[in-house]
Amino acid sequence: MQPNEAVHIIMPVKDSMETAEQAIRAITGSGYTMTVYDDNSLPENATRLDTLAAETGIEVLHLRDMTDHPSPNYRTVIIHAQRRAIEAGAHLLIIESDVIVREQTIGHLVQAVVPGTGLIAAVTHDKDGNVNFPYEYAKRIKEDGACTKRLSFCCTLLTNELLHALPFDSLDPEKNWYDVYISHQSVRLGLTNILQVTNPVLHMPHSSRPWKQLKYTHPLLYYWRKITQHRDKI
Repeated sequence: MQPNEAVHIIMPVKDSMETAEQAIRAITGSGYTMTVYDDNSLPENATRLDTLAAETGIEVLHLRDMTDHPSPNYRTVIIHAQRRAIEAGAHLLIIESDVIVREQTIGHLVQAVVPGTGLIAAVTHDKDGNVNFPYEYAKRIKEDGACTKRLSFCCTLLTNELLHALPFDSLDPEKNWYDVYISHQSVRLGLTNILQVTNPVLHMPHSSRPWKQLKYTHPLLYYWRKITQHRDKI
């Protein structure tokens, strides 16, 4: 089976079209197909995604047609994507809309899958080539290998083995994000999580949700909003 037949690639998108379009074109330029989940972007951006789909061959699913729940709808996205991947006997690769992959990124992730693997993530770099959020802890790691710490879904492959073992419809609907929970559950299931530090991707954190930049510029305001407005629940 060829790598592009063995993996379903998805990208949740919420506005921030300049970054999202870069991310999408980087993937389609690698010869892979993907599904974009439009999470209630502004009408003009939803239309822009449809135009991009006609141009590049990506599939765009608008979550407004799938749920009345307000954004973010990560749970809806990964439940739907899990079902499709299992039906196809494929792995599921989540690439965020603020991540730019390289030509070899996806192939390296897919080729690293062996029995007993749960998650395989690509380390994130900034524009200067330095390890950045959320993998600052990996700066001292020099070789790819098992990592039982939290893996983010910036650019992460969820193996078909994990997809069969962990039903996503059991995820807490009160949460917004599930990377921490799923990576921990993978370990509890006896699977191995791998961080590929030799397979970096460019990460421009929180491009689609700029209010989260407050975590770095005004952390007290960030956590006040997080708590009082019930945002960013992990």
